[in-house]
Amino acid sequence: MTDLDTGLTSDDLRARRSGTTYAATPRTSLLRAPAPRKPMETRQPLEPRPADSGPPGQRAAKASEARGLWSLLPAQMGERFRPHVDALARAMLKEIQKAVPEYAQPLEGPFGATITQGVRGAILQCVDSVVATEGARDTWTTVFRNLGKVEFNEGRSLDCLQTAYRVGGRVAWRHVSEFGQSIGLSSDALCLCAEAIFAYVDEISALSIEGYTAAQTRAAGTIARRRRRLLELVLADPPASPQTIAAQAVSAQWNLPAEVTVVALEPRTDQHSLATPDLHGEVLVDLEGNEPCLVTGDPARQLKDLEGRLRGWRAVVGPTVRLTDAARSLAWARRTMRLVQRGVIADAPITWCADHLSTLWLLTDEFLVKELCTRALAPFDDLTTKQRARLGETLLIWLQSRGSAPEIAKKLKVHPQTVRYRMHQLTDLFGDRLNNADDRLDMEIALRAEALLADE
Repeated sequence: MTDLDTGLTSDDLRARRSGTTYAATPRTSLLRAPAPRKPMETRQPLEPRPADSGPPGQRAAKASEARGLWSLLPAQMGERFRPHVDALARAMLKEIQKAVPEYAQPLEGPFGATITQGVRGAILQCVDSVVATEGARDTWTTVFRNLGKVEFNEGRSLDCLQTAYRVGGRVAWRHVSEFGQSIGLSSDALCLCAEAIFAYVDEISALSIEGYTAAQTRAAGTIARRRRRLLELVLADPPASPQTIAAQAVSAQWNLPAEVTVVALEPRTDQHSLATPDLHGEVLVDLEGNEPCLVTGDPARQLKDLEGRLRGWRAVVGPTVRLTDAARSLAWARRTMRLVQRGVIADAPITWCADHLSTLWLLTDEFLVKELCTRALAPFDDLTTKQRARLGETLLIWLQSRGSAPEIAKKLKVHPQTVRYRMHQLTDLFGDRLNNADDRLDMEIALRAEALLADE
């Protein structure tokens, strides 16, 4: 049979509709339309409308949309099918509720209104696309996007909705094929109906995915903003009230711990690129502030493999403290970070405050430390830099070990006689202060502090 308007045979039409444009949906090529009823001698079968004129590539591009496929069907088919819309919608809903247990509930309230509107809207859009010769307006796009949003807000995956669309497509094909035969629709037009139905299912599925993803992204953004505010409250100095923090934690969907660990962060200057840290989902994090940091209530689990998760960042882990002392933990972490920057503490991808408590205590107030050094080590004032270094090193080891000359010589890698000579010099300089426990403590603290600050 040859199409009178285009001059193409039925095989040509089928080939055109099943070209490479529809390679992703080969289902239509497997469908075989029921044999049309024998028409009356005075009635000609309803044939598809001719495709728009233009180069074949342009025709194929237009036909890649479901609406374009619907618009090729006879306009009178759409008008005659309109009275059957409600019956088809009821049949679809019945089959969908059978196939998807999550939807097997009374069609009442927001759920019933949404799914009923979605099913009826899907059918009406197809009918409108058949009737309108210039292509129907996409008035139902928002409905299908909203269905995706509803699924996310209900806590379901998209599997239920996708199954509903597939079931609805099968029911629609069954009803449309029966209707088409009853009005004498040609086999070509029936094939086109099948192709349009399943292309349409793909399109509305894509719209719902967009809506679902948008809702997911929006929810993630809202939670992120609430957690950023929670982080600010936890680290506030003076701290926010426990009631305020608890209320914000509920809003941010964060389990409030009794103790927290705060980590100060800094981009490493020796890295070519700064990657976004791959952190545990329960970690509160601020990477945009002037002093980036993160807070965790479970460091053993959530900070596991932290070095690998913080590529491009230098991190200092503060002491674990009560939630109300989080700001103090951050202060010590940042204090440690500054000592790392100065070279007082050796640089490393991850530095733990707990490994440097004596250094942190010793250098808490550097003014006082320097005053102590001036007082406790005053006998060294008249020595040269080299003499002061040799005698200071010997005195520190003696204060730490109170060992014999051979023991000290072994640590200094010098001859025991050299140690004896130096100890005589120290006795001449410090006298009885070497026998006073308080003076010895001051001298040891001063020498240790000098050694730390000398590494800057």
